[in-house]
Amino acid sequence: MMLSTHFSLSELTKSSTATRKGIDNTPNGAALENLLVLCSKILEPVRGHYGIPFAPNSGFRGLELNRAIGSSDKSQHVTGEAVDFEVPGLDNKDVALWIMGNCDFDQLILEFYKEVDPASGWVHCSYTWPNRKSARIFDGTNWTALDL
Repeated sequence: MMLSTHFSLSELTKSSTATRKGIDNTPNGAALENLLVLCSKILEPVRGHYGIPFAPNSGFRGLELNRAIGSSDKSQHVTGEAVDFEVPGLDNKDVALWIMGNCDFDQLILEFYKEVDPASGWVHCSYTWPNRKSARIFDGTNWTALDL
């Protein structure tokens, strides 16, 4: 099932941990609706701007899967409102800054990014309503503001 022009449900629910542990990672109706909006508000604008195909690293994670990887029960991945991704060949910070300046978002986190390695880490972005427009960098230890 395609959620948008370039992104499928299988891409946004794929998990090697779920496969290995036999966890059903099928989203419920509300989470599926959230994934549709997430694709429309975040993933498709990024794909359209850069014109580079990419697949999310992590999208929807059901509660059982989310707990299996040690994430918080409050993670927006559980509700289908968050996605982690990288665009091949691009600096993750540049992608995050483009989103910050051009998309409506709730949380934008440049995770595990190191200035000396533009390919390090990934972009975490969420969409819900109302959006907080929170943009930060997390290097594994410290949180700092992400500024244009």
